[in-house]
Amino acid sequence: MTTDFEILRGLTDQERREILASCTPRRFKRREILCHEGDPGDCLHLIKSGRLIVRVATPFGNTATLTMLGPGYSFGELAVADSNSRRTATVEAVENVETLTLSRAQLTTLRQTYPEIDQVIIATLAAQVRRLSAQVLEALYLPVETRVVRRLVDLARIYGGAHPIAEIRLNQDDLASMAGTTRATTNKVLRELQQREILALTRGRITVVDRAALVRAAAG
Repeated sequence: MTTDFEILRGLTDQERREILASCTPRRFKRREILCHEGDPGDCLHLIKSGRLIVRVATPFGNTATLTMLGPGYSFGELAVADSNSRRTATVEAVENVETLTLSRAQLTTLRQTYPEIDQVIIATLAAQVRRLSAQVLEALYLPVETRVVRRLVDLARIYGGAHPIAEIRLNQDDLASMAGTTRATTNKVLRELQQREILALTRGRITVVDRAALVRAAAG
């Protein structure tokens, strides 16, 4: 099945085929680093399969987990749009991953051929800003328990797609970091959701068995 890449949805079938034909396939093993924070931004990655985790270094020397990306997502739009840009985060494969990459030179050529690609890139970056702004507002005004549940909803979508059951293979430390809280608080929320039969907990895995109930819980 062909992956439906979010960044290409605003283009025609011909434009999508042209872009995908220009891409270079790449494979990464579990735990392999695709890029480090501060690296030159030399290419755009379209995620064909597998899942990636995005982390940044904090001013205190710790590592914070920002988000997870799955098939259909992309990263590096800003890096290839600005020749002086550096990677703003470290991206690591949490399982075997396949991506399709476009270098800055390739993307520049495509943008000259299809000027509407610029509008797609702008729309993608705008959507990222909206998501980040929403997460900042959540961190300021929502109870920590609600933030944990909302990150679970995001992860269930990435791992489960449209399937009613989603097996999230992510440790509680990363989930806690994504929600901006502690592991102890995250564990407490997970145990409560398990008691309500919304999810099941096993070693290294969170299985969401009632996604509709999880979404309702995320509404606060």
